[in-house]
Amino acid sequence: MLRHIPFLKAVFLHSITAFGGPQGHLGMVMKTFVDRRRDISKEELMEYISFCQLLPGASSTQTLTLIGYKRGGLSLAVLTLLIWILPACTLMGGLSFLVSSIGKEHLNSTAFQFIQPMAIGFLAFAAFRAFKISVTNLITQIIMLLALGLTYFLFKMPWIFPVLIVLGGVATNFSSKRIPEKEVIKPRHIRWTNIWLFVLIFAVAGTCSELARKQSWENRKAFNLFENFYRFGSFVFGGGDVLIPMMLDQYVARPSSAKVEKRNPGIIRIEKDQLLTGAGMVRAIPGPVFSIASFVGGMAMEKEGRAGQLMGCIIGSVAIFLPSALLVLFFFPVWQILKKYVLVHRSLEGINAAVVGIMWAATLYLLKDVSVGSFNSISLLNIGVITGTFLVLQLSKLPPPFIVLFCLLLGWIF
Repeated sequence: MLRHIPFLKAVFLHSITAFGGPQGHLGMVMKTFVDRRRDISKEELMEYISFCQLLPGASSTQTLTLIGYKRGGLSLAVLTLLIWILPACTLMGGLSFLVSSIGKEHLNSTAFQFIQPMAIGFLAFAAFRAFKISVTNLITQIIMLLALGLTYFLFKMPWIFPVLIVLGGVATNFSSKRIPEKEVIKPRHIRWTNIWLFVLIFAVAGTCSELARKQSWENRKAFNLFENFYRFGSFVFGGGDVLIPMMLDQYVARPSSAKVEKRNPGIIRIEKDQLLTGAGMVRAIPGPVFSIASFVGGMAMEKEGRAGQLMGCIIGSVAIFLPSALLVLFFFPVWQILKKYVLVHRSLEGINAAVVGIMWAATLYLLKDVSVGSFNSISLLNIGVITGTFLVLQLSKLPPPFIVLFCLLLGWIF
């Protein structure tokens, strides 16, 4: 494990500087782990991204976990996951205590005003690099453009990402000219431990949560909270942009229903302003957007005292990331076998092209929420940050953390 210490240091540095959500993380991963450290190749990273988009859960977390898995197996993958999520979950858990103490007041995030333009620059860089690797012929160009258009207009629909990836894989199987048939692959043994563990935890969590509700267990909130977040982590496609609306429905909208309140008088309830404060602040800290689960878990248990609130933060952090880890570590070895079949190998061409289209669409989707059309100082600075980030990444070897620090300093000055 000692030989992996430099890699783990790089993961930790990435965890405290990776601002901008999964869109921004991708460019930083490419710059740090592909260009600078060469832990994986560009082609391997594109494969990991494509594979993780097919699974529910936190895709940027799963991608980083797979890089650790590729370098050092299961133990390094688990360490990579823990180092990656710990800073963000700690910050968001701490925020729940802060919000509890100050009420509904919003926190000042002026220093972070140029983080989103920076993230757009990172994503544009990653999309440009991926385009050069994966879009090499007419069919992949068509797939990319269709994926770009559909994703842009249906960005908030959680099903659009897996559907486009599957359709992209199907489209490149209609021709056998580019990738001819290969030799027959012998069937291999598949270890089912992780998937059975995933199903078992899901069943036990659901059963205990329902029993705790019906029988009014003393610590029922803890059981309900674990089930909620494990379910979110098991079924959320589309990342934090889908997770946050699901939390609003679970903890704000449903508890306000008289019918639900009558049937479940002890249902977990969170104030809308508090949840939205967490949803805003998670965009301003480094690390995975799914770390908002630590904040929401703490807010859900704030009436249980400081110890109970800390337990809520831990439950939220563990339950939201556990299914993602179990799924990615189970399916990836299966994927390594399946991709050797010509059917799957041809599919990768279309899948990668669809992912490039999704990346370009995400860039444009984020761009429309940033002031770039007005002829004022903020618009000009936003354009400068986006363009400058792209050019620095493309033309220099400056580490991404220095770009982040510069943007934070720029936000603090203005």
